[in-house]
Amino acid sequence: MRSPILFYLIILCTITTAKAQLKAITDQTDYPFWINLPKQEVLDNKAPIILFLHGKSLSGTDLNRVKRYGVIRAIEKGKEIPAIVIAPQIAHGAWDPDKLLQLLEYVQNNYNTDLSRVYVCGMSLGGYGTFDFAGKYPDKITAAVAICGGGNPKDAYNLSKIPLWVIHGNRDYIVPISQSKKMVKAIQTCNPDANLTFTVVKGGNHGSVERYFREDKIYTWMLDHCKFLP
Repeated sequence: MRSPILFYLIILCTITTAKAQLKAITDQTDYPFWINLPKQEVLDNKAPIILFLHGKSLSGTDLNRVKRYGVIRAIEKGKEIPAIVIAPQIAHGAWDPDKLLQLLEYVQNNYNTDLSRVYVCGMSLGGYGTFDFAGKYPDKITAAVAICGGGNPKDAYNLSKIPLWVIHGNRDYIVPISQSKKMVKAIQTCNPDANLTFTVVKGGNHGSVERYFREDKIYTWMLDHCKFLP
């Protein structure tokens, strides 16, 4: 019969190992970031990458703020995501696509990753960042999810090159749904056959659409996409 002490030591080691998967990296790229590693078998077979971009309320110099909502919050609540999740923080202002590329390439150079499965998702300011990053570097991205954000219609051509899921609540009074509609219209005008999904959340406000990060469907949708590498 297993002793109670041994049992609790096993439980403690399991918890410690689980927590060790989430690590803060603050001195290697322009943006400090959280990185969460999946199970070893995922890493052994080249892991996909999911880049999460937070909204304005989580900006600052305390990286723990990034845990308040979104993908890292979902992971800490028990969600298992079979991908390397990276969640940077900006101190102020808007997301810089060049700095995000620097961060992405750092992770790709230091971990065993799948270059054909790279995803970006974000909410609010992070939704804008998603449009901006994917719009500037569509060749680096496999698919993207932009929630309650907006972007520059001039990026429509590049955005039409990747699978894109746009989500917005129709009662969002912080970032009006017109911002997402503008981008959807520009992309569809540029390419009527673009792989574009637009979900209008009836009754959804600026905060309530965060629930998508706690559900499986956006992760399943992203991870189902794989791009051909020449």
